[in-house]
Amino acid sequence: MANHKSAKTRIRRNARAATINGSRVGRIRTFVKKVELALSANDASAAEAALKVAQPELDRGVAKGVMNKNAVARKMSRLTARIKAMKAA
Repeated sequence: MANHKSAKTRIRRNARAATINGSRVGRIRTFVKKVELALSANDASAAEAALKVAQPELDRGVAKGVMNKNAVARKMSRLTARIKAMKAA
């Protein structure tokens, strides 16, 4: 248990940040899931539209520090490649 004022403040701040960051990550997951669902339904145009909406959310996650830059780049690359492959087939 915290014994001095700055430690107690830090505990409150960390809890608030964890709540906010959790909701940010959840929001990003939802947008990515919409792309995945469109891909599994073999709907390339819906997947492409969902990806266009998901991309700024992923970038915002990087800017806010809740996601790693390279992880987001990898995810975007793989989703884009899957959409491209679906269009080609």
